[in-house]
Amino acid sequence: MSHINPGKIAALYRYPVKGLSPEALTRTLLTVGATVPADRLYAIENGPSGFDPADPKYFPKQRFLMLMRNERLARLRTHYDDASHTLVIDHEGTEAARGDLRTPEGRAAIEAFMATFCADDLRGPPKLLHAPGHSFSDVAKKVVSIINLASVAAVEDAVGTGVDPLRFRGNIHVGGWPAWHEFDLLGQEIALGTARAKVVKRIVRCAATNVDPATGIRDLQIPNTLMLRFGHMDCGVYAEVVTGGEISVGDEIGADTARLL
Repeated sequence: MSHINPGKIAALYRYPVKGLSPEALTRTLLTVGATVPADRLYAIENGPSGFDPADPKYFPKQRFLMLMRNERLARLRTHYDDASHTLVIDHEGTEAARGDLRTPEGRAAIEAFMATFCADDLRGPPKLLHAPGHSFSDVAKKVVSIINLASVAAVEDAVGTGVDPLRFRGNIHVGGWPAWHEFDLLGQEIALGTARAKVVKRIVRCAATNVDPATGIRDLQIPNTLMLRFGHMDCGVYAEVVTGGEISVGDEIGADTARLL
C-alpha cells in the first residue's frame, strides 16, 4: 500500500435553500445521523409535489426548483440568518426579496419573487417547503457530501478550462488527496475534525454541474466529460456522521484515520 498524504478541509459550505446559493462556513457542528446544520433546510416546490410537512418524506429533486433544470437560479445570491429565520435574495447586486420563513408573510414575499423570476419554468405556484428535522437532500439518507479538489482538477484537465468546485454543491472540500482518492474510502470511516463519518456512496453527477455557479450560464458538459474520459459520471462521495463533533476549515483528515484497505 502506498502512503497517502493527509487531506485537509479546504472549505465548508451549507445550502439552506435547495437550488439556491451556498454559504461558506469557517466551522460547524456535525451530529450523528444528520446533515450539516441547516443544509437543504428548505426547498421551493415547483407545482404540487405531495410533500406533507406533518409526515416529511424524501422526494426527487425534480419536484423542486433546482439548477439541473432552472439554471437561472445561479444568478441569485442568497443569505439565510439562523437567528431570525430570514432569507435575503440579491439579484444583480440589489436586494430583491426578504422574508422571515417562519411567517406566512415572509414566505409569501419569497414565493412572489420566485413566481416572477422563474415564471418560464413553473408548473404551478412556487411554494416554500419545510419540516422540522427534514433535509431536502438529493438522497434519502442524511449525509454530508465531500468533494476532492484534486478530482475537480482532473475534470478541469479533461474539459480544458477552469471548473469551479462549487458546481458540485458539496459541503466539505478536501485538499491534499490524490485525484479520485475519495472513491477508495467507500465503506471506511474518516476523521473530520473531532467528528467521524463513514463514506457510503459515490455521487453521480447530473446536468446541474453544467451550470456556472457565478453566471447561471450552462457552459460545460461535466457528466458527459466524466463518462468519456473516466468511464463514470461520479465526483465526490456521501458520508454518514457516526461520531458527532466540530469541524473547521484547516482540519486534517489523516490517512491513518481513514484505515485504508
